[in-house]
Amino acid sequence: MQVYLLIAIGGAFGALSRYGIGRAVNIYLAQVHWPLGTFAINIVGSFTIGALYVVITEKSALHADWRYVLIVGFLGAFTTFSTFSLESVAMLEAGKIAMAMLYMSATLATCVIGCWLGMGLARI
Repeated sequence: MQVYLLIAIGGAFGALSRYGIGRAVNIYLAQVHWPLGTFAINIVGSFTIGALYVVITEKSALHADWRYVLIVGFLGAFTTFSTFSLESVAMLEAGKIAMAMLYMSATLATCVIGCWLGMGLARI
């Protein structure tokens, strides 16, 4: 039962953070015709999950329960791969094939790099 509570707490904060940051990015950069809020959140989330994985599992710098709060809960709700998928399909259906392909490729590449950088920096 405790694990579910930890995940729920992290998830609530992750969802609220995702909404607030995504909305702020999209409002302040509205002239960009790209789902920049989702893009930025996925990169930050990928970097953060890489760093937290190292800090929690390899360095044991945080109690193992923080994995439930931060990785499963917070980042599970914060990162937006399902939203990314929906936005990609919407672009494809709107006939914006090149933009959709660029968005999908850039998101995949930068999120994997972000995770790798997060892990590398956390190992220093």
